Amino acid sequence: MPSALETLNLGWNEALGIHMKYAYAALGLAAVLLTTGQSHAQPAGPRVATPADFAPEIARFVEQDAVVMPPACGFLFVGSSSVRFWRGLGADMAPYAVINRGFGGARISDVNFYFDKVVTPYRPRAIFFYAGENDLWAGAKPEDVVSDFQRFLDLKTQNLKGTPVYFISLKPSKQREAQFDLQSQVNAQFKAMAKKRSDLIYVDVVPIMRDRGVPKEIFIGDGLHMTPEGYALWTKVVRPVVERNAASKQVCPKP
Repeated sequence: MPSALETLNLGWNEALGIHMKYAYAALGLAAVLLTTGQSHAQPAGPRVATPADFAPEIARFVEQDAVVMPPACGFLFVGSSSVRFWRGLGADMAPYAVINRGFGGARISDVNFYFDKVVTPYRPRAIFFYAGENDLWAGAKPEDVVSDFQRFLDLKTQNLKGTPVYFISLKPSKQREAQFDLQSQVNAQFKAMAKKRSDLIYVDVVPIMRDRGVPKEIFIGDGLHMTPEGYALWTKVVRPVVERNAASKQVCPKP
């Protein structure tokens, strides 16, 4: 028969065992809840670049201009990576002088921020503008995209008066097909804006880039940036516009 001390120890051990059992159970439940919460967490959206991210690229433009300044009264192409990666732009538009000032990932607000570095110095005959696609991808609403472009036009008027701006429509891509409706809303607003302004011309590349309701196979592996075949389609649309402007009696902005 166990002594009183042995009975006390047995009772203590049993109580301790029960306590530890519930402690481990609580820890297990906490781990399950934590894991469940993580599994339902929303994935992080695309990182939104800031103007500072583009500073090195803009600095290279400034350095290039310090060595050889492009001739005034050329055709300026400015905007995001769809302009930047138009490697054959000069050949595609020859013999007309073109300036490529696209920088990858740019939103319209970024072009506005660096307006005095990537637009004003060149006193262009005309501006071909492509941006807005990254804005939507970063979560901007169509009205925000339009507002930022209106700011670009204001800066253009302040610095370059009546220089025409040719807005190249937001392109349909495989990667961003889910945003095609949003892109169409923005394009429709820019098209309507162009009807009210003599210095804004809407250049529609959407029809030539789609086939049977989906983007054509003209993109590299990321489904976003175009192959040379894609730029060949852009050339079919954009070059005639350049030629018409070159044949006009337009006066280039003075310094």
